[in-house]
Amino acid sequence: MKRQTIIFSASVSVLLIIYVLNIFMGSISIPMQEVWDVLCGNEATNPTWEYIILESRIPQATTALLCGMALAVSGLMLQTVFRNPLAGPDILGINSGASLGVAFVTLFFSGTLSAGGLLFSGYLAILIAAFAGSIAVMGLILLIARLVKNNIMLLIAGIMIGYVASSAISLLNYFSTEEGVQNYVLWGMGNFSGVSVHKMPLFATLTVIGIISAVLLIKPLNLLLLGEKYATNIGLNVRRTRYQLLLVTGLLSATVTAYCGPIAFIGIAVPHIARMIMKNDNHRALLPLTLVCGGTVALLCNLISTLPSGSGLIPLNALTPLFGAPVVIYVIIKGRHH
Repeated sequence: MKRQTIIFSASVSVLLIIYVLNIFMGSISIPMQEVWDVLCGNEATNPTWEYIILESRIPQATTALLCGMALAVSGLMLQTVFRNPLAGPDILGINSGASLGVAFVTLFFSGTLSAGGLLFSGYLAILIAAFAGSIAVMGLILLIARLVKNNIMLLIAGIMIGYVASSAISLLNYFSTEEGVQNYVLWGMGNFSGVSVHKMPLFATLTVIGIISAVLLIKPLNLLLLGEKYATNIGLNVRRTRYQLLLVTGLLSATVTAYCGPIAFIGIAVPHIARMIMKNDNHRALLPLTLVCGGTVALLCNLISTLPSGSGLIPLNALTPLFGAPVVIYVIIKGRHH
C-alpha cells in the first residue's frame, strides 16, 4: 500500500508539472513573469498575451487533461469487460459513429444542419452530428448486447460497425467537394483547442460525470477480473454491469470525439502504462493511476503540439501513435511469451 501511495503521489506531481508547463509554454513566446502576473490576477504588459493565457492555454490544457482521463479510463474499462488487452474506446465503433456524423455534416450537408426550423452551422453543427453518430452506434451496440452474451462476439460486432462507418465515410469523401474533404481531414487530425471558455462548462460536466461513474464501477470491474461465472455466483449481475460499462464508455468517447475529434491510441496504450507502473490489476489502485497517466500523456502531446514551430500546430494524431504504438507492440510481444 505504501508503494502504491508513493507511485500515485509521484504521478500526480508529474501531471501537475506538465499542466503548468502547458500554461507557461506555447506556440507564442510569452515571458514567464508575464504569465505569472496574469495567473495572479494582474494585467499583462500586452493585452494579447493575457487573452492567449486565459482564453487559450488554460482551457486547452484543461481540455487535454479531461480528454486524456476520459479516453484512458474508457480503455481500461473496455479491456476489463472484454478481457482483451487491445480493446480501446474506438473498438466498439463509437468513435467511428461520431466521425460518420461529422462526415455527413461537412461532406454531404456542407457544414449546415436544419431541424424544426432551426439552422445549425459551423462548430455547433459538427458537435451535434458527432453526438448523434456516437449515440446511434452506442444504441446499436446496446441492442446487440441484449442478443449476444459472448463478449468476444460483441467486440467483433463493434469492429464490424467501425468498418461499415469507415466505408460510408470513404464514399462521402469520394462524392464531396474539395473544401468539404479538407474540413473533415482537419477535424480528423484531432486537437484540444476546440473547447473555449464558454464551451468548457458543458464539456467538463459531461466528462466529469463519466469519470465519476467509472470510479463507482471499480468493485464490479474487480469482480469481472475473476471471470463472469465467478462474478455471477457471488451475486453480480454481469449483463447489467456490461450495459453500465458500455453507457459510461459511450458517454466519455462521444464527448471527447465530438469536441476534440477522434484521438487515437491514448485509450488503448495508457491502461497498459499504468499497469506497468503499478504492477497491480486491482482497479482500486489501477483506475486512479490510469486517470492520472491519461491526463499526463494527453498534456504531454498537447505541449509538444503547441511548441513554437514555423509550420504551426502539430496534429495530435501525428503524436499519439509515437507514444501508443510502442506500448501496443510491447503488449503483443509480451502476450506471445505468456
